[in-house]
Amino acid sequence: MVIRNERINRRRQVVIIMAPELLILLGAAVILQADLLPDKKFLLLPPVNFTIKAVNLAQVLLRWEPNPDQEQSNIQLGYHVKINAPQEEDYETRNTERNLITILHKGFSASVRTVPWNDHSLQASSWVSAELKAPIGSPGTEIVNLTCTTNTKADNYTHLRPYQVSLHCTWLVGKDAPDDTQYFLYYRYRSWIEECQEYSKDVLQRNVACWFPRTFINSKGRDYLAVYVNGSSKGAAIKPFDQLFALHAIDRVNSPANVTAEIKGTCLSIHWEKPVSAFPSHCFDYEVKIYNAKKGYFQTEKMTTNTLITIIDDVSKYYIQVRAAVSPVCRATGLWSEWSRPIYVGKDDQKPWTEWFLIAVMMTICFILLIFSLICRICHVWTKLFPPVPGPKSNINDFFVIINNEKTGSSETEVISYVEEAGFETLEDSVF
Repeated sequence: MVIRNERINRRRQVVIIMAPELLILLGAAVILQADLLPDKKFLLLPPVNFTIKAVNLAQVLLRWEPNPDQEQSNIQLGYHVKINAPQEEDYETRNTERNLITILHKGFSASVRTVPWNDHSLQASSWVSAELKAPIGSPGTEIVNLTCTTNTKADNYTHLRPYQVSLHCTWLVGKDAPDDTQYFLYYRYRSWIEECQEYSKDVLQRNVACWFPRTFINSKGRDYLAVYVNGSSKGAAIKPFDQLFALHAIDRVNSPANVTAEIKGTCLSIHWEKPVSAFPSHCFDYEVKIYNAKKGYFQTEKMTTNTLITIIDDVSKYYIQVRAAVSPVCRATGLWSEWSRPIYVGKDDQKPWTEWFLIAVMMTICFILLIFSLICRICHVWTKLFPPVPGPKSNINDFFVIINNEKTGSSETEVISYVEEAGFETLEDSVF
């Protein structure tokens, strides 16, 4: 009995000693579970001080701040940004500002809300919005059909920039723009802004085209080019217009240089040099157009090198042209160049078209003359146009008539009378 009581007492002492440790472990488990399981009552608050500011041509800055009343927790927060105008777009970020390249002549609006960055079981906050209003101006006064192209030229005067890029833009006058409207064009490439100095004008002396012989544009650039056109008039407020151009889509590649061709036996060998460009040789695709003058058909070959060797079937004259484009390996697909000037190689056995033309003309003239002569013969046109002139009556004939009368008597007289009557009939036909 005594021994059982001692055991009970020992167990009580052990429990008393371990009780604090058990309480500590239980509390840690509760805290850990609280950290791992999100509080379903935790609310996300929307950002504050959301602003949109135009900081450059076709460029805006979106900025906001976290809500200062947001309850602190271990949940990582992010932001969902939605562009409402001019074109819908959305993205998520953990930053509190964003630079965007966009057109602004239609205005700009956006919204932002707070979202849990990793735990999507929490509900996002409500949206907050901001707007940048469209610039003022009378409708229908802004330019339309703005198009721009760039072109690369070699610059032999500087080693820092061996290639220069020119820019050419054209547009149409707004349908409701007054006659005294004058437009002005600017372009922005990265941080450079330049105003046009060389304009082309319409019959009313309004600017309708612009030319930049030298620009700050990188000929191998992948950025966007922003073009902005505003205007002035005494009769109305001219509405500005801006547009973004992807450089690869407006770059007019130069034609391949020094195209040569040679025929050896049945082999036609064509060679050319890469266009004037900052891109290396491996960055170009080519198309070679071969026209067989004898058979009258075109053959087009696609190439990635600057030499083409092909077999020809027969002797003929060939017309050859080559054009180029920057390969997708080096840049997004863009415009093809113009075709190079045609070169001619080979011999043409056919008669030149001038010889055929002369033969056709001569045959036509002969046919016309033949028809005309037949008509004249059938209709007695020559007899009517050129009647024969009657000759004077000869005394010699009278002399022979007298002699015959003396020799032959009355029978011959009838013959003479017949001749005289025939002569009179001929005379009458000739006169009339």
